[in-house]
Amino acid sequence: MEKIKVLCVDDSALIRGLMREIIDGQTDMEVVAVAPDPLVARDLIKRLNPDVLTLDVEMPRMDGLDFLERLMRLRPMPVVMVSSLTRSGSEITLRALELGAVDFVAKPQLGIRSGLLEYGQQIAEKIRAAARARPTRHILGNKEPQPALESVMVSSEKLMIIGASTGGPEAIRRVLEPLPANSPAILIAQHMPSGFTRSFAERLNRLCRIQVKEAVHGERVLPGHAYIAPGDQHLRLGRSGANYLVVLDAGPAVNRHRPSVDVLFESAAELAGRNAIGALLTGMGRDGAAGLLAMRKAGAATLAQDESTSLVFGMPREAIAIGAAQNVVTLDRVAEQMLSLAAASGRAQRV
Repeated sequence: MEKIKVLCVDDSALIRGLMREIIDGQTDMEVVAVAPDPLVARDLIKRLNPDVLTLDVEMPRMDGLDFLERLMRLRPMPVVMVSSLTRSGSEITLRALELGAVDFVAKPQLGIRSGLLEYGQQIAEKIRAAARARPTRHILGNKEPQPALESVMVSSEKLMIIGASTGGPEAIRRVLEPLPANSPAILIAQHMPSGFTRSFAERLNRLCRIQVKEAVHGERVLPGHAYIAPGDQHLRLGRSGANYLVVLDAGPAVNRHRPSVDVLFESAAELAGRNAIGALLTGMGRDGAAGLLAMRKAGAATLAQDESTSLVFGMPREAIAIGAAQNVVTLDRVAEQMLSLAAASGRAQRV
């Protein structure tokens, strides 16, 4: 089996050494070179043609975002950003995903060896996912806003439930941005570490007509709002009388993830049944497939993102394979389809 060729770009010699140690310790990947800055990396990319690039944000001679923008415009390739766990770091990381990076990983805490095994597994998984991704050419400033969808009359009982992983932040933006202000309430589980989901929600809130926020335990679920699972907690649908509620918990990871898409989908199957519309978007692995099937069996309308528009066609493929997805649609049709299904099922129940 041919190994995944990785080029690591970081101005820290310690980080470059750690990345080489982690990646070369995997049987299916190898570091073909390291670079202290983007200018050195540019020449190495031309000469070595790596499969995946790991890229630091703050570096001398050229900022990581500037380099990423040029790279994705001229020579699109899978890039995993290495980001600091800070407020400004999370904002920059989200911008990197918008520019075309496949995924990101937080910088390791040097000197704490106990957590490096888990950290190494995380990096390796993200590199494997990136190697399977299909990045597209990005032209800065040419991103057209999603056309707004028309408002429809939908029962306040209706819910839209979304799960995603690798490639999800941009896919979710493209689903939420065109929704009208009176759309059904939306609950979202996106695989993302703690410290990034609040910035993610705030960024979406600035772009969308609906209100987008990081979910808070016990709050009421309202139409025209989207609730994103915090990066270290499971998000479940709860109910108190006639009202849907947000339920958060820090229980064990499910499918190695917290938040887990399956956890959210299964709670929607149990409490919302036919009032829910479930969508499983781009991502590596199988999280969400079983939950989407549970939703379908409970009477919910279900759909999965198609292969041609998925950055990584792992989770949707698993859902399709077990018959969990009634509909398979391109990313640009997910919002319209979910809204249409919510309106149609509402009319069917009122007849």
